[in-house]
This record gives sequence, structure tokens and C-alpha cells, in this order.
Amino acid sequence: MSSIATIGPVGSDCYQAACQYDQDAELLLFRKLSDTIEAFSKGEADYALIPVYNTREGEVKEYFRLVLKMEEGYWIDNVVLPIHLSLGSIANEEPAPTAISTIVGRGSVFKQCDEYIEDNFPDATLMAVQDIEQAMMEIRQKKRYDHAVIDSEELVKKYGFDLIAREVVPHNRTRFAVIGKKRAPLTGYDATAVITQPLKDRVGMLADILGEFTRRGINILDLQSENDIKTQKLRIYVEIEGHIKDKNLKDALTTIESNVIQEEAALKILGSFPRVDMRVKKIKSFGFIGSGGMSNWFAERLENEGYTTYITGRSSSLTPSQMIDMVDVVMICVPISVTSEIIKKYGPLLQDGQALIILAGESENTLQTALLSTSHTIEIMFVHNLWGPQALTMKDKNAAIVRTSRSGSFCSEFEAFLYKYGADIYQDNAQKHDLLMGVSQKLPTIISVALAMTLDQHSINCEDINSHSTLTSLYGVLAMSRIHSQNPRTYAEIMATTGAGKKIVRSFAGNLSRLIDLAEQGQIEKLHGIMEKNTKALNPSFLQSRMKQAQAVDDLMSTPSMKMR
Repeated sequence: MSSIATIGPVGSDCYQAACQYDQDAELLLFRKLSDTIEAFSKGEADYALIPVYNTREGEVKEYFRLVLKMEEGYWIDNVVLPIHLSLGSIANEEPAPTAISTIVGRGSVFKQCDEYIEDNFPDATLMAVQDIEQAMMEIRQKKRYDHAVIDSEELVKKYGFDLIAREVVPHNRTRFAVIGKKRAPLTGYDATAVITQPLKDRVGMLADILGEFTRRGINILDLQSENDIKTQKLRIYVEIEGHIKDKNLKDALTTIESNVIQEEAALKILGSFPRVDMRVKKIKSFGFIGSGGMSNWFAERLENEGYTTYITGRSSSLTPSQMIDMVDVVMICVPISVTSEIIKKYGPLLQDGQALIILAGESENTLQTALLSTSHTIEIMFVHNLWGPQALTMKDKNAAIVRTSRSGSFCSEFEAFLYKYGADIYQDNAQKHDLLMGVSQKLPTIISVALAMTLDQHSINCEDINSHSTLTSLYGVLAMSRIHSQNPRTYAEIMATTGAGKKIVRSFAGNLSRLIDLAEQGQIEKLHGIMEKNTKALNPSFLQSRMKQAQAVDDLMSTPSMKMR
């Protein structure tokens, strides 16, 4: 049987958390946090369980200072416990009730209940105690009817106090850290806690440390800083997603220590442990219809967030029909040309309480089909991620979202997932999305394909293009090359999209024909006038910002290493 050192008394929050972690363990109860850590360090207990965070109180900073003194031991797990605090007092023997003048409790409890006390007992004296049981016994013995106690309902009832109010603080949860002798194994949904040694003063130190995580797409779950008591130098605590055995995370920490801080043993790994989320997640599972690269890309990242995922396709043993009954959210991620067909086939199988999220490049027809093919109780949302499965991260990548009147909490949770990992989210309506996709995808693709066809028709050697290109004219060649170097089927699907995007291509074709006629007629003044009119119509700030981008590309393309030979 294992033993756990924690903070008492019996019935306390720590006691309940320890029982939740291991109901068969022997519990060693102490009055102070330092005594708990000391007992573990001396080998008197196999584990220590201590509070590290409360949703209303914040971090328990004393923990980090004490753990740094431990020679051995790692943060290996967490327990999240709802904290139910009640107010009680002893029964008054007098016929008239006695007003509450003093409220007794632990210091941490007062921090959690400050709003309740301010609203209901603004004039009461607050008496913070370490030994709450001793204080309650004294109140009973001395018949202090004007004293009340705030603590767990179990403890209040244990000493025969009458309940004045239950659940005085809503949304109150505490996270407890479990400290063990050996590091926790990799689970695939982990976090790692790291604290720095006192840092030397250097401009940009914190930004450079955080930037190394950002550059590698590693999410920071928590960040705290304080001055070391002895040296008054800055110490930084970070909790980051991933296990210390993950190569990406390990490389980041090595770079921070050797290149950013530039000191050996500058980082102390407090431990890696199964990730805990203090937020309430409503979604447990996602199921994908479509087994292509993008489905796998999203499934991998959703699994890293703790969700269960299923992928179905033509060759999967699990069929879409079977999968739909197993998940909260159905994701459709198939070629654009068959998206509506798939929705018609599987949409009617969704049941109340599920959501359908469409990952596609065309919204008008797909959303209309989804709304008609599913029950009115099904949540529906459209998401167009403007990146491919080769992307390492979604940070700074564009995501267009079309919410519907049936987009609810499940859709919002998926949107929060995109936001968390740095996607730039743009809210569209269906027609606006397709119109803009006509400008940014459909038309450029058609132009690129037409350019390649033209080169072929005139037997133009691609190697000769470089010698006759300006940096401006090279942009079109680069786009043509990129489109023809990637999946041609995907770009064929983009060109064949329907919806409002068709207007853009047809309008462009008409304008192109007009410009060709004017150019062949030598109508320079008319052509110049059209360009001046265009310049006035375009937003000046848009032109200036895009010109800066173009100049940055020009600078890069002008370097000898980037010139084509």
C-alpha cells in the first residue's frame, strides 16, 4: 500500500483530493505545506499531494519555492477537485439569533470567498487560522455564537455546526499536484513544468525564451514570474504542452538553456505529467469522414488536445455510418466536388446533441445541403483552413469560418481550438466566403494554369523566362510553378467550384478581354486612366502594406542564392 503526504485535517480539500487519487493509500496529514514536502523528501511518504492552483485564488507560489529545495522528486500527475465551501455556526441557545461578527477560516479559503464575504458580511472580522479543527472546537467549547466558519460542508457538519449557506462560491476548483520519486511516462497528452534559476539581467530575455516555444509551435499553458528572495533576480515558471521526451520540446529547452540564457543548469524540470485542463470541455470525440492528409493533420492535433478521434474512408475498417454513432462531432473533409454528396448521404444519420463541421473550400452549396440534410437540432458550421497538411503549425495561418443559426457550443469549442493554436480567424457569411475565394484561389489558379498552357502552345523554354523577367513579372511565374508542383487534383477542384466565386472569374475574363482590345489598339491614355481609377478605388493603406510585402520579397529574390539559373 502506498502512502501520501498531504495537508489535513480529515475532510479537507487536500484529503479529498488524495482519496480521489488513490482511495487505498495511507494518508499522512500535516498542518503546513512545508511539513508535507519535508515528509516526502525524507522518504516518510511515497507521494506528496499539494495545492498549486485555484480558479479564484490563482497560483500557490509557496509550492514552487519548496519544490526547488527538493533534491529528488518530480511532478507526476494532477487532481482537479471542485471545492464546495459552506458557512456554518453553532446553534444558538438564545431565542433571538446572534449576528455574525467574526468569520473563521483558512487564509486560502478567505481568498476564494472574498466576494461572498464582501457582499454578505462586509463588517465581519476575518480570523485566518492554520488549524481549522482546533478553532472549531474552541468555538463550540466557548459557545461563540457570533462566530461562523467557512470550510467544506463535511467539516462543518463533522463538528455539529448548523449550515447557514451552502456553496458560497460558484465555479471554484483547485488543482493539486502529485509529487513522486520517478518521472511519469509519456501518454501523448502531456505537459511539462519548468522553472529557471535566478536569471542575469538581459534585455529581451523573457521574450526570447517565449519566442523559442512559439517558433516551434509549442503552446504555453501557464507563465509566472517572481524575484528570487535571496538575489532579487527574476525567475520564470512555465508550463508547456508536451512531454520532456518529445524531441521538439527537448530541443527547445536545450536551445533556451545554451543559446538564450547561456548558462548550464539554468532550467529545472519540475516534471512531465498528463495534461490537465481547468476549462470544461463539452466535446469528447471527433470523427472524420475522409482519410486524406488534412483529416489526419487535424486528428493528430485534436488527439494532442485530449480528444478521441476516428478517421473513416474508403479503405478504413470502421465505416462512416458506424463512426457517427460513436462521436460528438462529425467532420467532413473530402474533395470539394463530392462534399455535398457526402453530406446528403451521411447527414441524416446524425442524432440530437451532435455537431457537423464541414472542412471545405466552398460554403454556399455545402451549407445549404447540410441544413437541409440534417435535423434542426444538429449544430452546423463551415471551416475553410487556408493551409495544407504539410504545415507544421496553424499559427498565423488564415481560417475562414461561416457560422450558422445552428452553430452552438460544440462549434465554439472547435473554433477555440483553432484560436488557441494561433490561427487567424475570419468570420464570413456563405456568399462572402465564396466570393473572396474566387479572388484569392479560383482566379489565381485559373491564371496560373492558363499561363502554363500558353508557354506550352508557344514552345517557350522555361529556362529563358528568368533572363527576361522583372521581379514583378516573376510573381506570376512563381505562382504557376507552385500550383503545378503540388497536388493538381486539388487545384482542379478549386477551379471547378461553384457559388459566388464564378462571378469573379467571369468578370475578370470580361475585363481582360477589354484590356486586350485597348492594348492592341494602342489606347495608352485609356489604359492609364483605368489604372488611375483602380488606384483610387483601392484602399491606400492596403496598397502601402502590400507594397512593403512586395519589397521584402524583392529583397529576398534579389539575393544571389535565390536567383534561378
